[in-house]
Amino acid sequence: MTTTPDRSTDGDSVDLDETATIARDLIRFDTTNYGGGRSNGEADAADYVAEKLRALGLTPQLFESEPGRVSVVARVEGADRAKPGLVVHGHLDVVPADPANWSVDPFEGVVRDGLLWGRGAVDMKNMDAMMLASLGDILRSGERPARDLVIGFFADEEAGGVLGSHHLVTEHPELFDGATEAISEVGGYSTFIDGRRSYLLQTGEKALIWVKLIARGTAGHGSQMIEANAVTRLAEAVATLGRREWPITLTDTTASLLREVARILDVDVEQVSPDELVLRTGTARGFIRGSLRTTTNPTMLTAGYKHNVVPDTAEALVDIRCMPGQEAAVLAEVQDLVGDDIEIVTMHTDIGLETPFSGPLVEAIERTLHRHDPGAPVLPYLLSGGTDNKALSLLGIAGYGFAPLRLDEGMDFPAMFHGVDERVPLDALSFGSRVLRDLLATY
Repeated sequence: MTTTPDRSTDGDSVDLDETATIARDLIRFDTTNYGGGRSNGEADAADYVAEKLRALGLTPQLFESEPGRVSVVARVEGADRAKPGLVVHGHLDVVPADPANWSVDPFEGVVRDGLLWGRGAVDMKNMDAMMLASLGDILRSGERPARDLVIGFFADEEAGGVLGSHHLVTEHPELFDGATEAISEVGGYSTFIDGRRSYLLQTGEKALIWVKLIARGTAGHGSQMIEANAVTRLAEAVATLGRREWPITLTDTTASLLREVARILDVDVEQVSPDELVLRTGTARGFIRGSLRTTTNPTMLTAGYKHNVVPDTAEALVDIRCMPGQEAAVLAEVQDLVGDDIEIVTMHTDIGLETPFSGPLVEAIERTLHRHDPGAPVLPYLLSGGTDNKALSLLGIAGYGFAPLRLDEGMDFPAMFHGVDERVPLDALSFGSRVLRDLLATY
């Protein structure tokens, strides 16, 4: 039997509800995914999740794409099996966290000041916990979800899902038979617009392109005049892309969001720039600003092997996010920007998505949120990042971001994603479980 790592923190003496307890337990499994095939693996966390599902009378299946890289999937029979199925999914891996930069151990699961701290608290072991707690509450009460559910806890999302969701979609598509829609992370959280709490439902995702830039030059002694310096060439390319302000491109989703923001602010959407409108969306602007235009962010540099040696090659990794369908055009422009002397190697790509802000699921989400927070507007938005919904879309499954959290106005939620001192309010976790339970029991 898998047990949670035995650690004692101040939070152990706090009376936590089931959702917070599960989230804390999951944080204590170090499932760091470093990318490039390096990972601590999700096996122990997957075993923990599988045991929780078995305790509910379900039969989870575990899939190990590579040693230690484990995903968990279970099917839950719904009350009306004639309805199309719904995939409810999260991921078990997290990005690295340097303890030296944190005020708490990122893998202690510390509870302090009414918040749960740790890597994965918002991305996305909070949603994993809400899934287990809300489903458990439904099944233990003798109820069934309204329709068949496919519950998934995937590996490798933080490296593009190659060993997780994409592996399952390619090798085991039958797991998702009958499902037409999905819900997962980075949506359903609240922000404040002109002092009014509003919820953002993620209805789209930008496309993903991870590239490597390779600059070549002449190797030589560090004291010489080296015109063809690979490091200099790379630095110029990196600075060009990092400082590039791409033009605003509004998708249908973003245009709809801006119209709703303008309505709440009582301004003319034609008279206020998109950038200005986004800056007035509260803390959510951290996500929304990146949805207005392509972004090209350098993230890693590699060059040289000794202080007094000019290397003949230098490399950089760049994270490119563009609008759905613009991948080829953006890559061509990136090549023009850095010049023909820089080789561009595409390391990984994934599609962009845009799903209508309409239909029965969207209406059910709106009704559910309004039951728990009456009068709060629900707005669509395009996620500047990506989720495992990209993989599921290859099976024709329409994915939405809905991990509901009611947050205080002062909490900069987007800054928690991949940030230092990641944390989530305990009362937001409880709210999320109640909302998710309501949705799964009625939709």
